[in-house]
Amino acid sequence: MGKIIAVTNQKGGVGKTTTAVNTAAGTASLGKKVLLVDTDPQGNATSGVGIDKRSVKQSAYNIIINAGGAEEVIMHTNFKNLDIIPSSIDLAAAEIELVDLENRESRLKTALTMIKDKYDFIFIDCPPSLGLITVNAFCATDTLLVPIQPEYYALEGLSQLMNSVRKIKRRYNSFLDIEGVLLTMYDGRLNLTQQVVQEVKKFFPRKVFSTVIPRTVRLSEAPSFGLPIMYFDRSNKGSKAYMELSQEIIDNNTK
Repeated sequence: MGKIIAVTNQKGGVGKTTTAVNTAAGTASLGKKVLLVDTDPQGNATSGVGIDKRSVKQSAYNIIINAGGAEEVIMHTNFKNLDIIPSSIDLAAAEIELVDLENRESRLKTALTMIKDKYDFIFIDCPPSLGLITVNAFCATDTLLVPIQPEYYALEGLSQLMNSVRKIKRRYNSFLDIEGVLLTMYDGRLNLTQQVVQEVKKFFPRKVFSTVIPRTVRLSEAPSFGLPIMYFDRSNKGSKAYMELSQEIIDNNTK
């Protein structure tokens, strides 16, 4: 039975989609069978693995709104062991359409349950907000991977996220847990970075990944070529960091 990990942060610009794409691709390149689920209407995870969003016929929308089967929506990527359920622009309207639907919080969970045992890991790229699509992801997932940028507002965002997690646990998914907090755009030379890291470790004892993701231009360039960083520039420090993170996640789930 596969492990479902939702990559989430209600604050934008923290490397959420970069982390979802590169962790999924990195874990797959290490020999695990991986599915990436793009539930963000922007569809950046979809284009980040080389799929033209405009050519997508069926997407996560078909699962969440039309209660379609996940197997019908899955697309193979050009990367080893990596499949995707893509996003489409239709998802932008899904928040409104979900309001009137039955079992509106658990529609993604129902679909993923049917295919969960076909994969070692399923990574969900969530929208940067707590709407009904993100609630669906939280209900479907086992754990949350939370990327944060070590800056002044990071802890405020974490506090808001944990309030949301407590509500979801109470109402819909009592098993929901934190996979880990990931420090992104990391620059260890800055005093503020060190201060935020210390605070995050106090807030999440034993839940902060030992891997940190450095700030690097190549990480921001890779998506425009439709390539995860390890296929774009394997020697880049960002590529090495995401490979280390992927190995850390595998190790944490095989103890």
